[in-house]
Parts: sequence; C-alpha cells; structure tokens
Amino acid sequence: MNGAGNNSVTHVVIDEEEQGQRLDNYLVRHCKGVPKSHIYRILRSGEVRVNSKRGDATYRLRAGDTLRIPPIRLAERPQNEIDEAAKQRVDLPIIYEDEAMLVIDKPEGIAVHGGSGVSFGVIEALRRQRPQAKFLELAHRLDRETSGILLVGKKRLALTALHDMFREHGAGADKRYLVLVKGRWMNNTQHVKAPLLKYLTESGERRVSVHAEGKPSHTVFRLLARWPEMSLLEAQLKTGRTHQIRVHLAHLGFPILGDEKYGDFALNKELKRDGLKRMGLHAWRMAFRHPLSGSPLECLAPMPDGLKCYIAAVDRQKTREFTAENFQTIWEA
Repeated sequence: MNGAGNNSVTHVVIDEEEQGQRLDNYLVRHCKGVPKSHIYRILRSGEVRVNSKRGDATYRLRAGDTLRIPPIRLAERPQNEIDEAAKQRVDLPIIYEDEAMLVIDKPEGIAVHGGSGVSFGVIEALRRQRPQAKFLELAHRLDRETSGILLVGKKRLALTALHDMFREHGAGADKRYLVLVKGRWMNNTQHVKAPLLKYLTESGERRVSVHAEGKPSHTVFRLLARWPEMSLLEAQLKTGRTHQIRVHLAHLGFPILGDEKYGDFALNKELKRDGLKRMGLHAWRMAFRHPLSGSPLECLAPMPDGLKCYIAAVDRQKTREFTAENFQTIWEA
C-alpha cells in the first residue's frame, strides 16, 4: 500500500520478516501518509480483520496471518514534492551504526514517520538516502517537537529485540531526557507515579491526561540547574507512556517551555520573542544492551544549540540559584 492509499479492500499475508509487530504499528508503516487517528478509527470500527476476526491494535502479528485492510484513499502527493522533502531532511546525524541497527540524533521539528498530516519523516528520509537497504524500521518513537536519540533497526531480529527491550521499561533501556520547565523546581530528585490515560479530541488529535483509570506511569526527575523562573531537569523514564514526561510535568505545575500541547501558551509566545523557538525536551542519553550481541552500549546526543543558546541568554540576565555537580559534564557533552 502506498502513500495514495487504496480504493479497494486489500488482503495481506504476514511473512517471517513482518511477524512480531503490533497490528497498529504494522498499519502505520504500511499505510503511508494515512493519519494515525484514521488508522485507529478503522481498528475500533472492526474494519481491519486478522484471520477473519476483528483486529485488536495490540495484537502481535504471526507469520501466516491474513489481514483484511479496508479501502483507504488519500490524495496522491507528487513525486517531486516527496523528493524535495527528502532533500530537506538529509542531515540526520548518526551517533552509532553497525550491521544490526543505527542510532540517530533526531532534530526537533521533524516527525519520525509520515502520517497525521506529515507527508515525510525520518524513516522515509533514511529509506530514500539508502535505497540499497533491505530493512529500516523505527524501534521506538519521539514526538515531532522532541530532539535526540532515536533507534532504527536494520534487521528484523534486531528490531524485535529492541521492541522487547523497550517493553521491559526500567529493566531494558535507561532513557534520559533534558527538560527546561517553567518554575523553581526544589527537590534534587523526585519520583512521579501518576497514571496516564490516552484519549482523542473531537478533531481526532491524540492527548493524554493524569487519570485514576490510566496506565501506571513512573518518571524520575533530577534537578540540574535552577533560575528564579525556570529549571533544567533530567527526566529518567521508568515506563514508556505516550507524552509521559510532558503530562507529568504539566500535572505538577511545571510545564515544559515551548510545549504547544500541555504548556503555558501565553508564556510560549513570550519565549519565542526571547529566542526559544522550540520545545525544551531533548533525549540526550540512552544506555542499553546491543540487541544481538548483548554488549552494553551508551549513546549521547549533545544538548542542541537552540537550548544551549537560550540557557546562556538566561544566565546573562538572571542569577542561577542552583547548579548540580554533573551539570557541566552534560553541558560539555
């Protein structure tokens, strides 16, 4: 199925290379350009069938499964526009690469994949840059507004191992983010365990809120630096829920600077005038075991210039009240 969608029912047989994926992730990858909200809508309506039975979004595909995918039609995008989009996204810094996987320092403002109103993303750019590559698949996601470490599988076996690792949460990858927030954060270390519930707005946009009926969620925040009206934190994910860091911080009254979904919208306008033109969230460090060899790996994505320049500007105007011992190490990484 291509970016233009399909006017008729499609039947697909899953092979060994495709098994192990969640049904929703498979559809996102194979229905190029189709908004995720529409994919989840056809899943909820029962239009997607697996072996003639209603398909559940979380079902893990097996070799030999037969999928029925309903007609999906999108306006076809001219090839020259797609090529131009690829050219604009060729600068994807590679942190690490071997025969099994590669690690990218994703710039902010670029989606990881096409869909949800975005025609072209990181994974499409990679595939166009590397036409000889037989297999390139995202191992996890980063929000479009978030920069930093992104893992891509180059082999099905490696991808499956990475998916398993991320499902283990605290026992798998140690994922750390740098976060600029509004307000004076006081605790050196704070564990936040607030359940998160996903929902869709009337326009079909995905949102998350703290709710008693939500899934268990755990984030550890550590204070790195503080100014009178702003703090720099390190966030360590113990679970991997959608928008987890953003929603936990907004719930606590410390919204991420520049967050257009959960932040302080009036403040965000002032921040743009003051030079912060992005969200203050960056995936800066990930420690994990290689998906095939099992050897330990640690990948670092230095703090982006946009965040460093803004912090330096704040330092020139306001007195820094607190600086953690490891701040300089992170600053110079």
